[in-house]
Amino acid sequence: MAGTDGFEALAGRDVWVFDLDNTLYPAECDLFAEIDQRMTDFVARFLRMERAEARALQKRYYAEHGTTLKGMMTMHGMAPEDFLAHVHEIDLSPLPHLPDLCEAIGALPGRKLVYTNGSRQHAERVTEYMKLGASFDGLFGIEDSDYTPKPTQAAYDAFCRHHDVDPGRAVFFEDLERNLAPAHAMGFATVLVHSAKDWSHEPIEARPASAADADHPHVDYLTDDLTGFLQGVLGALKPETGLT
Repeated sequence: MAGTDGFEALAGRDVWVFDLDNTLYPAECDLFAEIDQRMTDFVARFLRMERAEARALQKRYYAEHGTTLKGMMTMHGMAPEDFLAHVHEIDLSPLPHLPDLCEAIGALPGRKLVYTNGSRQHAERVTEYMKLGASFDGLFGIEDSDYTPKPTQAAYDAFCRHHDVDPGRAVFFEDLERNLAPAHAMGFATVLVHSAKDWSHEPIEARPASAADADHPHVDYLTDDLTGFLQGVLGALKPETGLT
């Protein structure tokens, strides 16, 4: 079904789960690029290695463990707190304020949640800066799953327990195709948020979504315009939401 048709199939779903980085804000902001570079810096300093070597290891751990953080914890016994504080100490000024997105999220029926492989504090900073904080009923960071990242099944289970989410009544928005596979298998309706940004400099397994990812069976909907997608959903669900 990947595309933007069939919004009526979302009727009755009343939990809306949004990834954070490159999903709630456009990938073209390049905010995550700064986080990415700070991860490389931390790995290089922590392991006392050259930056190029640290970069390669960072990407390998991301591919093998789901996040660089998990790889560093598993392989080197690194405590997570300093890593998370360092990599998320970033300038948020590239982020836009998106009043139409704020309005659309606020109008969705039921609960709205953020689920990120970053820290909860990072999610708080980003949503508050974008003036989206009041739109969400809860934030779930990597620390809330004991640092187990998406796409590990245990992470989704922890999220659902923490927020009492029934996947059959929920919608999951992500910019990473691989993170939608477990969600879809659990019963979430899935929305892949992609962009035209060039990710060719990244290893294949680390690249966010492109339009080509629509072919995956665990992708129910595909969009490059989150605000427009949500407005379309609201238009299709007018009787349910009470909107006119």
